[in-house]
Formats: sequence, C-alpha cells, structure tokens
Amino acid sequence: MTAVIDPQATLDTPLLADSVQLIGGEWVPAASGETLEVINPANRELLSRIPRGTAADVDAAVQAAERALPGWRDTNATARAGLLFRWAALVEEHAGILDQLESRDVGRPHWGPSPLAGMIRFIAGQADKVHGLSLPTYSPDVLGFTLREPYGVVGAIIPWNAPGPMFTNEVAAAIAAGNTIVIKPAEDAPLAPLAIARLAMDAGIPAGVINVVTGLGAEAGAAIPNHPGIRRVGFTGSPATGSTVMEACARNLIPLHLELGGKSPQVIFPDAELATAAQAIASGITLNTGQICAAGSRVVVHRSVHQEMVERLAAAMQQVTVGPWYQQVNMGPLINGKQHERVMGYIEAGRSGGADLVLGGDTPSGGDFGDGFFVNPTLFDNVSPDMTIAQEEIFGPVLSVIPVDDEQEAIEVANGVDYGLVASVWTEDVGTAVRMSRALQAGQVGVNNALGAGVIGGPFGGYKSSGFGRTMGADAVLNWTQTKTVSMRGATRPGN
Repeated sequence: MTAVIDPQATLDTPLLADSVQLIGGEWVPAASGETLEVINPANRELLSRIPRGTAADVDAAVQAAERALPGWRDTNATARAGLLFRWAALVEEHAGILDQLESRDVGRPHWGPSPLAGMIRFIAGQADKVHGLSLPTYSPDVLGFTLREPYGVVGAIIPWNAPGPMFTNEVAAAIAAGNTIVIKPAEDAPLAPLAIARLAMDAGIPAGVINVVTGLGAEAGAAIPNHPGIRRVGFTGSPATGSTVMEACARNLIPLHLELGGKSPQVIFPDAELATAAQAIASGITLNTGQICAAGSRVVVHRSVHQEMVERLAAAMQQVTVGPWYQQVNMGPLINGKQHERVMGYIEAGRSGGADLVLGGDTPSGGDFGDGFFVNPTLFDNVSPDMTIAQEEIFGPVLSVIPVDDEQEAIEVANGVDYGLVASVWTEDVGTAVRMSRALQAGQVGVNNALGAGVIGGPFGGYKSSGFGRTMGADAVLNWTQTKTVSMRGATRPGN
C-alpha cells in the first residue's frame, strides 16, 4: 500500500531533541547519563533516544517545581488562563506534526482532527472560575468563607496508548489551578508529550511549572508518588500498578486520582439498529488496535438477534485495513513485543477455553508488515461470561460475543466483571435506555454509541477496579485544588 505521509519527515521537527528531558526549563540528560531507545512498533526500528531518568531526576524536577511554585501560584488566574490559551494556539498550529509524532510512537493511523488544542482551551476557561463560598456565621462580626487553593507540587504518570491527550489533560488542569507539576510519560511513547511540553515553554509558561522526566515506570515512575515533595498524584494505567502507586501515596498521606482500565460491555437489545451498532462496535474495538481503556470489548446480545449481530460484526471487522500508521489504513500495530505476546496469549486462551473463533486470531506478515507487532482483528462468539477473555482486559482488537436471554441477564453479565469504566446500550426504547443507564455499573454510559462520544466536558472516570476520581469535566481544575475555610473576626476597637 502506498504511503500517504513521509514517515521520516516527522522526526525532523525542531520540537524534539534526542536524549533530553525537561527539568526547570532546561532540556537536560538523565543524571546517570543513561538512555532508553524508543522503538517504532510498525517495524522495530529506532525512533529516538530518551533519558533513563531515576529518582535523582525526579528529585531535581521536584526541586525545580518547588522554586517555580510561589510565582506561578500567585500569578492571577486570568493571566494563567491567558498563557494556557497561548499554549493552545501553538498546539493547534503544530497539530499535524503532533499527531504524526503520536502515530509514530503508538503506531496508530490518523484519527481525525486533533483534540489537544480544544482540551487546553476548555481547561483554560476554568482557570479563573475557581470560586469559594460565603458561609453563615453565628454572629454578625464574623465573616466566613472558603478558598480554593492549589496543592503545590503535584505529580502524574501517564501510559502509552494516548500520550498526547493524557499529557495535555493532566498538565493543563493541574497548572491552571496554580500547581506546578512533574510528569512521567511512558517510555514507549514519550515523543508527543515532550513536543507538547516544548510548546508550553514557547507559550511563555514559566520554567519549572512543567517538568517532564522520562524513564522506566519502576524507576522514574515509582519515584513520583514516593517523593515527599509531591502533594497529589494522577495515575492512568493498569490496576496492578495503580495499587502500587496508591500504596506509595498512602505512605505519604497524599490524595490520588486513578484511571485503571475497563472491560466495557456493549448491550444489544432486539429493537436496536444492528447495522449501526455493528459498525460502531467494530470501529471501537479496532481503534488504536484496541488499546483503549474505554474499548467495548464485550458484546452482550439478546439471543433473538445473536446470529445476525455476529454476522454483521464479522462483516464490519473484515473491512478493517491493517498496516503502518503512514498508510491509509484503519488499524496499526500493537505498541511492543510484550503487548503482542499478551494479546496473542489471550487469543489462545479464548480458543482453549471453548469460545468459537469467527474471525482473525492470527498475525499478518510479509510486505509492509515486516517485523511490526501486528495482529488481525479478532472475533469470538459464544463466549461464556466466566471465560478469561470475558473477564480480563486484553487491550487489543479482540471482541467477545456473549448471548443472553433477557434484560436482567444482560445486566448481570454486563456488571459481572471487576471493571466499571464505560458501558453502552443499543435500543430504540426509551424505557429500556433509562433502566439500563441506571443499572449499569460504569462511570460513563452511552446509549446508541460505542464510546460515549459526542459530549463536551463529560466527567470521565470509573467504578470498581476502573479507579476513582474524574477528569475532563467542568470540575477538571477544581480537582487539583484543596479547600480552606476562613473565619474572620474584625478587630474590636477600645470603647466599642
């Protein structure tokens, strides 16, 4: 297939420099001088090198953030918002190159218009809307009110599947509230975050407000929640790592936001528009090669339309084209060899567990696929709710179809996993939609859409093992503040 983008041109951008990270406004190597290789998942070729940061680098970043905190905290909120709006303009100006950097990092093809500038603008608009409350008092000579104040130096750790949006979401909200931040992107996909951070500096956001430390999760990542200077943490990743991060935060008695993944059900009722549902579900499970926490990986379908739905899903998934990100394809490779082995292991578990393999289950090879971490879209039918592929997050383009007999069974199956991030209901009946929206244990419920799309500013977060806390909503900036109550009595003059 012919390339539609020159893949080499992407790396020639002045937004990137090899083997450096951002600490205190300076682009510096790791304290140890060690580096890590960033590998192209489509062919295993070297993309770049990044510093192998450790606790020493995190400590330097925290110190830089502490120095920057008083000036940034005391900058008036409208001025902070203005700098974020300028950052958004630069991100929009460089949207094409940022999108291509993330495509190279993650291996995904172009998704459509970049959301990054809009995300920053949405958050910037909240910066000077952080309000306290007037409180009633027992006597008229006392004034009571609350203040919303930043935590101080905060930390964040983001994964590799959507590094640009996740970096933007965490950093913009934290600094809009007046915090300074130390953030570690995933070692597999750090290029877009580093470029976005450079644009923040170009926008005039002061040195030390944003610090980006690169490296391994067990080294640089673990050092963030363990550092005594960090006052709040945001983490997105696996439940196992989230638990470790939470333990570190508990030791330091600091608050934490966790977004940990999902096993999202797509509940199909007999009156649903099956053609629309099948196309949306197939697109959702293959978007980013299924490496999306919100991906609808379980189709819980009423038995009366089960066979038709399977046929429609198979037809839709067969239309998904696979290849390198710079070609006109729908789906790229998985992020790395570890993830490829993981996904193929789950496919084998589906086979050995008794599910019917309808489509895929193998890897494309030869030609443009080279040594890339590719896998074909995979569809299993007649999956029982207790099978491994129905219970555990695969994080790949693997779809499981589970037939049910009625609404109550659909609810039990949909809720019968540890996760509770996103759920979808496909029906033309308003009553069914209302009942299911209330019954489903998920932080986001979509009716007649696969990923909860179409809402601006909807709070995002999970139930159960999908984590706690919310991002992206009208309280995005408030979430990075703490409340102080002030009780003020006027001084009593002599003779009064």
